[in-house]
Amino acid sequence: MDVREENQRTWEATAEWWDDQIGPEGNEFHSKLIAPAQMRLLDLERGETVLDIACGNGQFAREMARAGVNVVAFDFTERFLARARKHTEAAGIQNIEYQSLDATDENELLSLGERRFDAAVCTMALMDMTEIAPLMRSLTRLLKPGARFVFSVTHPCFNGNGIRMCVEEEDRDGTLIDTYSIKVVEYLKQSVQRGIGIIGQPEPHYYFHRPLQELLNECFRAGMVMDGIEEPAFPEGTEAKRALGWGNYQQIPPALVVGMRVAAG
Repeated sequence: MDVREENQRTWEATAEWWDDQIGPEGNEFHSKLIAPAQMRLLDLERGETVLDIACGNGQFAREMARAGVNVVAFDFTERFLARARKHTEAAGIQNIEYQSLDATDENELLSLGERRFDAAVCTMALMDMTEIAPLMRSLTRLLKPGARFVFSVTHPCFNGNGIRMCVEEEDRDGTLIDTYSIKVVEYLKQSVQRGIGIIGQPEPHYYFHRPLQELLNECFRAGMVMDGIEEPAFPEGTEAKRALGWGNYQQIPPALVVGMRVAAG
């Protein structure tokens, strides 16, 4: 079994557990960090048609649909799609079309229809893909000239395969305080490593680390330009659920959200 097949098998094995943890509306990481940044950069207009890439349980597809756009959402994990359809039906949302597609297969992607979409979004999934070049090439044909593409990923600089999370005790003017930092042991090399996204996950999945230059250059090579970027972190006062939880790293962003546009002409 190759890495792509094993990657898909792993997500099929964990999809229902994952959905049980984050719920139909997403967890705190999504609701406080990812979704608000993506909605700002997408700047949706009612009536637009938006492509949701690797939609998982459909949480962000439903948020966009509630904003008045028509969504075509796809994933390569059938169990995620089953949960997405179930949650969407329960919410009474009708302006979402779910499809089973592989984001690394250019032919499958182009079957969606060239110049069909006003915008596209990929929520915390590029780092889960074996390759991203086919997706970027396809997007410049699926999207209308000048259309937006927004993606979020675990921050390659601070939340990747070569990252160690640290906490130290400091005596500051006679008061003992905890200080939180990130140790970077490897960054430039593209790497593949299995890990967990949520503590207790029954089986680890693959993370495909790409440094910023590789991540962004794939977009540029395909014919996109960057016009927005956010690095969301939890605000001061956030109560972390554990010592090394991201709520304690309020000056270090665990995620990166980028806005691209298809170059007109």
